[in-house]
Amino acid sequence: MLMHTRREFVTLLALSGAGLLPGIARLNAAEAPRKPNSKVAGVQIGINVPYSFANGTMSGADILKNCLQLGISGVELRTQPVEAFLGVPTELVNGKKADAATTSANAERLRQWRKAAAMERVTEFRKMYEEAGVLIEIVKVDGIFKMTDDEVDYVFTLARTLGGRAISTEISPQDQDLKRLGRFADKHQLMVGYHGHATTTPAHWEKAFSFAKYNGANVDLGHFVAGNNVSPVQFIKEHHERITHVHLKDRKLHNGPNTPFGEGDTPIAEVLRLIRDNRWNIQGTIEFEYKIPAGSDRMTEIARALKYCREALA
Repeated sequence: MLMHTRREFVTLLALSGAGLLPGIARLNAAEAPRKPNSKVAGVQIGINVPYSFANGTMSGADILKNCLQLGISGVELRTQPVEAFLGVPTELVNGKKADAATTSANAERLRQWRKAAAMERVTEFRKMYEEAGVLIEIVKVDGIFKMTDDEVDYVFTLARTLGGRAISTEISPQDQDLKRLGRFADKHQLMVGYHGHATTTPAHWEKAFSFAKYNGANVDLGHFVAGNNVSPVQFIKEHHERITHVHLKDRKLHNGPNTPFGEGDTPIAEVLRLIRDNRWNIQGTIEFEYKIPAGSDRMTEIARALKYCREALA
C-alpha cells in the first residue's frame, strides 16, 4: 500500500498537473492549491471512500487526490487507510482468507496493535486532509460488532480524533449488537449511523433508536426505495435528528437496479432540498454503485453524480 507524508502529497499534486486536477488552478511553486468546496446551499455533499473508488487498499493520500480532482470537500472515510497510515501490518486489515487458527491469531495481533496506536499520528492524518480542504465527517468501521470492548473504545476515539461527528457501520439484525454499540455511543457521545440495505425497514432503525440516545441512521436512499417501495422522505422528516448522513444513489422500485442519478425512482433531489430548507446537519454522501456506461470511466461518472446534486440545490 502506498504511503505518503504531507510533504510528499504536496509534491504529488505539483507533479500531477492542472490537466488532471480540473478543480485546481495552474500553479507556480510559490502558490497553494485552491481548496475544494462541495458544500452547496448549506448542504455538504460528500462521498463514501475508498468504496466509491472501487479500491479498498487506496492510501489516504491517493483518496485525497481523487477528492481534490472531483472538488469534494467532505467524506465518509473507512478506517483502513487511516490504520495503514499508522503502520498496521497489511495482512491484519486486508489479508486473504485464512484458517480459523490464523484468523484468531491475527485478530489478537490487531487488537494489541490498536492498543498501542498513537493518536498523534491520527492527528497528522486529519491535518493532511483539513489543510487540503477536505473534512472527515463520518468514519466507517467494518466488523465493529466482533471487536472487543477496548477496540470499540479505540474506534470511537479514532473517529473523534479524525474530526468525525459520527461513526457508521452496517446495521445488525441482532438487538444485542445494537444495544451494546449504543452503550459505547452514549459513553463517547458520538452518533452511530447504522447503514441499511434493501431489507432494512423503518421499524428496524426505530428499534435501534430505542436502545440508545446516540444510535442513529445512515439512510441509503436507493436501497430504501428499492426495498420498501416508498419514498424515504417521511422517515427522514420524522427522524432527522437521528440521521447522520444519507447515501446518495439512484435505484428503481421493487429491488430494481442502480441507475445514473436522475434515471431511477429515488427522490435524491427532493431529499437534498429537504435538508437544505430545514438546515439539517445531514451529509449527502455519494455512494457510487451503478454500472459505468461504455466509453466513460468511474471518475467521470462520479463527477456527473456530483453535478446532479449541485444542480438540485442550485
